[in-house]
Amino acid sequence: MRTKNRGMTLIEVLVAFVVLSLAMGVIMQIFSGGMRNARRAEGYSRAVFLAESRLAAVGLEQPLVPGEVSGQLSSDLRWRVTINPFDDGGVSDQFVIPVRLYEVRVTVSWNEDGRQRLVELGSLRLGPKQ
Repeated sequence: MRTKNRGMTLIEVLVAFVVLSLAMGVIMQIFSGGMRNARRAEGYSRAVFLAESRLAAVGLEQPLVPGEVSGQLSSDLRWRVTINPFDDGGVSDQFVIPVRLYEVRVTVSWNEDGRQRLVELGSLRLGPKQ
């Protein structure tokens, strides 16, 4: 009995190489997608942190009066705080109290990957009647 030791043929090597190449392509797509999502999440985290700090400053550093204030933190990170009297249907006018509700909105925008991104937070605050 003779046993033949056969090596791999050229076609088997080529097929294995193609399968390996496809697998590596898929792995690279997954990796780059994960990196892109991590960068996007970092941008949203920065924006939410800035919006929360601007929202906390209303009534302390910034007076609680109707109007709009805006600014720019860096070359691409812009914020805007809008304060409006809250429409409670005239309920606060029925009581003799020196305060009323104000709606506070903070909008933070930035550019990422050629697209405009936006985060908006809102809150109600008690302030003096105008």
